[in-house]
Amino acid sequence: MTRSRGRTTLVVLALIVAAVGGVLAGLLWYEPASGQSTQPLPGASAPGTSPAPTAGVPTPSLPPTPSPTPTQPAAPDARPVVSPISDEQWRRMVSTGTWRPGCPVGRADLRRLQIGYVDFDGEQRRGSLVAHRDSIGDLAEIFTALFDARFPIERMEPVERYGGDVVRSLRANNTSAYNCRKPGQINAPVSDSPHASGRAIDINPVQNPWKDPRCECWMPRATYAEATSGPGIIRKGSLPVQLFEDRGWVWQNIKVPDYMHFDTGYPSRPRSSASPTAIG
Repeated sequence: MTRSRGRTTLVVLALIVAAVGGVLAGLLWYEPASGQSTQPLPGASAPGTSPAPTAGVPTPSLPPTPSPTPTQPAAPDARPVVSPISDEQWRRMVSTGTWRPGCPVGRADLRRLQIGYVDFDGEQRRGSLVAHRDSIGDLAEIFTALFDARFPIERMEPVERYGGDVVRSLRANNTSAYNCRKPGQINAPVSDSPHASGRAIDINPVQNPWKDPRCECWMPRATYAEATSGPGIIRKGSLPVQLFEDRGWVWQNIKVPDYMHFDTGYPSRPRSSASPTAIG
């Protein structure tokens, strides 16, 4: 009789231990939301299989692990900055013949514009233009709008970077403004020339070529001569045309196609209502 009672006691104790073990297992593990992997709470070891939750025992949960915030390099500042021509830049302009005696405007009339643009790879860049002080404000506003619209521009550098050579600048697909062009490259009297006066600009010459009547050839090349639309292309009704014409500039006012070119009029005309962002 005593032995029978002893066996019964052992069986009861075994059942109690098993029940307690199941409760502890439920406390040490939780069942995550659908689609997530099962994760142990700190200090718990993974069993071969996850037991079903025990009735009446709350399932603990862990706070979600925050995703790392990706870091990106700061984009170049897109804001326009207008400044006088520095001594160093003026020396380069003179030494390359970008300016020479007899040109219609001089250093006091010219300003430098630094501004952001988006290239054909979608990367943000910072470029530089030289233009007349009565037109620089218009260019600042227009190129800010082109940046915001992500209108692509290949490059934007003053022409002295190309030795004052307009052909080299065009072939590099360089957007530029002021250039008192070399005698063999100018196609208008220097006193009348919008570029020599700093009131003209050529944008993306490769996508927007000019048909040179002296050779009946496209400059700098004919790759996009027949194009009607596309990245960086300027044709009737395109955004650059709208922006310039809204400010009184002229596009396509000559007998041959010259898609790249905008100016304030020919012979060169001062801006009668210059943008208020222009500086004196």
